[in-house]
Amino acid sequence: MPHHTHSSSPHPLPPTTEDERVSWLRLLRSRRVGIATFYRLLQEHGSAEAALLALPRIAANAGVTDYAPCPDDVAKAELKAARKAGAQMICIGSPSYPPALLDLGDPPPILWAMGDTTLMDKPMVALVGARNASSLGVRMVRKLAQELGEAGYTVVSGLARGIDAAAHEASLTTGTIGVMGGGVDIIYPQENADIAANIAKQGLRLSEAPMGATPTARHFPARNRIIAGLAQALVVVEAAAKSGSLITARNALDLGREVLAVPGHPFDARASGCNMLIRDGAILVRGAQDVIEALSPLSGQQDLPLGPPPAPEKPVPDKRSRESTFALHRQILNRLGPSPVAEDQLIRDMAEPAHHITPALVQLELEGEILRHPGGLLARRS
Repeated sequence: MPHHTHSSSPHPLPPTTEDERVSWLRLLRSRRVGIATFYRLLQEHGSAEAALLALPRIAANAGVTDYAPCPDDVAKAELKAARKAGAQMICIGSPSYPPALLDLGDPPPILWAMGDTTLMDKPMVALVGARNASSLGVRMVRKLAQELGEAGYTVVSGLARGIDAAAHEASLTTGTIGVMGGGVDIIYPQENADIAANIAKQGLRLSEAPMGATPTARHFPARNRIIAGLAQALVVVEAAAKSGSLITARNALDLGREVLAVPGHPFDARASGCNMLIRDGAILVRGAQDVIEALSPLSGQQDLPLGPPPAPEKPVPDKRSRESTFALHRQILNRLGPSPVAEDQLIRDMAEPAHHITPALVQLELEGEILRHPGGLLARRS
């Protein structure tokens, strides 16, 4: 397995009591608290409870007067819905949390899981592709999923129609993980209801979205980064030139995962994305053996124990005057535009200590001035 480089987000100790789980959910579901802000608030305040108490004050300092964190009963209702659906709450830092996701710049603090969580202990390969798959594409992905399953790999996909559905079906008996865009209890598309039910029984359904959340287009890029993060390798079976599968492939490349693609006929639009990936250096796949060979250098390192993440540096208390804070906010906003920029790049460009800039970013996010995108990217709200 690739060496896990931990992001600058310190990974907190997971909640152990029901009250702590409620507080984590409340903090994560609070308005304007993104993943990076969630981790930062936990780090700065020591616990979710303390962060929730501080939120209205932080929001007020940022000029948001009517701020209230996510109510207690909303978080409790989500926990109740999870119990009813038979979903398990997996928090970052807990033994069942997949270590591969720590490679993400923004690992999900909470995952909801329905099914067999031990499937995440095996090496994982993602198979993704077109919703309007051709019959050849479906045949190919079935064969790949079946053979990879027999070789000891868990097959990961996105539970969409087409290629995803075929990948899940063919690997049900050997182990399959469906990463969902909406709540782990919400089946979408409806035609995959039977597959989804079987995955909950024999495989694993996984989502970071709240229980009961209906998937929308904006959920899918976030889901795709989890698919890319879990897997050691990502195989694209059919994909048009502009497709979600190519975004997932880009995520996988950014994470240092192996990216492979099945070639197709140049006249078939569904093959154009795969052929482009191969042209740009992805490994060409004729069968499962090509995938297994691409992974064999990694498999020797599979069982290396992962050390604990490095201890976070304590932020240095900084008593800045209101004027200098305002000037810093202006400076940050002037540097950001509608195109996302990496947070560490922004900090380097500002030539200011990180412990000055990060609290300012939290404030600007709470004010709604800046948006966070997956992968630690920031943009100015247009």
